[in-house]
Parts: sequence; structure tokens; C-alpha cells
Amino acid sequence: MSVHRHSSSSYSFDNVIIQSQAAVVGPVEGDGPLAQYFDRIWPSELNNHPSSEKAELALLIEAQNVALTKARIEWPNVDLVMGGDLLDQLIATNFAAREHERPLAGLFSACAVFAESLGFGAMMIAGGGPKTVLAAACSHHQSAERQFRYPLELGYQKAPTAAWTSTAAGACVLAEDNSVKDGSLVIEAVTFGHVIDWGEKNPNDMATAMTPAAFDTIKRHLRDMQRDISYYDQVYTGDLGVMGIRLLDAMARQEGLNWSRYISDCGKSLYDIERQDVHNGGSGPGCSASVFSGFLCHQLQHREFHRILLVSTGALFSPKSYLQGESIPAIAHAVAVSRIN
Repeated sequence: MSVHRHSSSSYSFDNVIIQSQAAVVGPVEGDGPLAQYFDRIWPSELNNHPSSEKAELALLIEAQNVALTKARIEWPNVDLVMGGDLLDQLIATNFAAREHERPLAGLFSACAVFAESLGFGAMMIAGGGPKTVLAAACSHHQSAERQFRYPLELGYQKAPTAAWTSTAAGACVLAEDNSVKDGSLVIEAVTFGHVIDWGEKNPNDMATAMTPAAFDTIKRHLRDMQRDISYYDQVYTGDLGVMGIRLLDAMARQEGLNWSRYISDCGKSLYDIERQDVHNGGSGPGCSASVFSGFLCHQLQHREFHRILLVSTGALFSPKSYLQGESIPAIAHAVAVSRIN
């Protein structure tokens, strides 16, 4: 077995690689600064599908298929599919499984589900379970907006703190490799987060709800792994956006930690914040999934980065809990990925 337990939250591995990855995004994401790193860019939000939910399903299936094609793997050789989305009962993830007919572990950590999938997938492979795991996550701007906020047709004015749910999907093929070669991308470790609730109730300001969870998970990861943040070239949170990253830096400074140089955010990086009307930045499971599978893996493969920590963040609320006056608990899961030489 190659799973090393550091705490009840953190585990490390030495035989799990990312064999391939794929990112498929919508037109707004394709108009952003990371366009060159995506495998496919849709020309429209629906891309000829009759509803946003069906479009989200197609987005996920396309990312999964592209990842398998790049890995030169057929569906029958996939031992387990893991992942999730924001739609009720994970219908994108579950309905996609009707197509591939492989074992499925559907997960829900809201926008943190991609890192959760990578972490659980790596742990199961390293622990002697499946040999090949396909981890994936997706979201769609239109389907998320009408589920969690208002119908787009209302044309309501968004607050500056509001996030733009990304139309995006990312997928990674994880595999066992007991003789890791130079150039391989290795999943080093995972830290599963705790649910943190600071009483935030505004669904148009999820960064404030999620930032304490990101801060807690990063601190927990560094403590458990006995590392300084400088061990990583960059720490990318999932979807804190512009304001969330500022808050995260302020929280770190309050404890005497200088993280400014090392922390970035997928939701902030996915768009041109000044030019594109996305307010605080991107959100949704597809946000960190596409930025990781597209941009971050490219940077690792081309030696721009050697070690990164992906900290996908998730607001664990539903339309029902919001209407009942509940606060918004949050969680963040961290996955450490490095390039061998």
C-alpha cells in the first residue's frame, strides 16, 4: 500500500499520476485570458442543445471523452468514474454514467467537488483499489443561475460581490504508476477540509462564506505535511474571486503569515475581470476543474510550475436552505500536484 496517513484530514501518495487531462469551456470562458489552454471552446452557451441542463451534460461528456482520447484509453478500461456538479441529484454526473456504463461514485462538495474527486481517486488507487480513475466536474452558467438565484430573463442587477458561474468542465485520468518517470504529473497529497460556517447568509457573496474554509484547509495542509507555503510555486483556490483572495490574504496577515506572493484563484484567473462583466470572478465546479485541467497542468508540464496546491472551495447551501434562513456553511479540499524533474 502507498497511502501515508498524516492526520485524519491529510494523506500522501507516491504512485498516482495524472495520465491525461481535458478542459472544455463555454464562449465567455473562451474569451478570457486562458483560452489557449482549453481543449475545446463552445461557440455558444447551449451549443445547439435544447436546455442548459442538457448542455451541461454534454459539456461533461465531452471533457471526459477528450481526456480518455488523450490517454489512449477506452471506456471499458476505466475502473471508476468520480465527480459531481451543482444540478439537483447530480443529474449531469449521473446521466453521463448512462452513456459510459462504468462504476460511478457521484460526489457533492458543491464547487469543491473536483479536488475532492482527485483526492479520493488518488487515495483509492494508492490503496490498492482501482487502477484507473476518471475524475471530472462541470457547471453551466445558465442552469446554475436559475437554480440558485433568478431566471436570467429577469435581467436583474448583480452585486459586485456576485460570482459568474462558469460554463466549463474538466476531467483527469488518474492511474497507478509504480515507476514514475521524468515529466510525470504526480498527485502528492490530499487534505480533506472541515465544514466551516461563519454565519454568512448572502448567496450573492459566496466568497465571504468560503474564504474561512480555504484558510483553514491551507493551514491544516501545511501543518499536517510539515511544509511552508513556499514549498509550492502557487496555491490556487477554487472560486474565491477578487474579493475572496483579498480576504484570504488579510486573514493570513492577521496571523503573521505572508501568503500574498503564493495565493491565486481559479475564478479570478479564468476571466479578464476588467474587460468581462463577471463581477467578482468565476465560480462553479467547472471553474477549478477547467483551470486545473487546462492552464495549471500545462504550466506543470512545461516547467513553469513544479509544485502547486489546488484548493477547490465550495458553498454547501441549497435554494431550500437559503429560503429557510439558513447560513451558508463552506468547505475546501486541497490536492498537491508536482512534476517529476
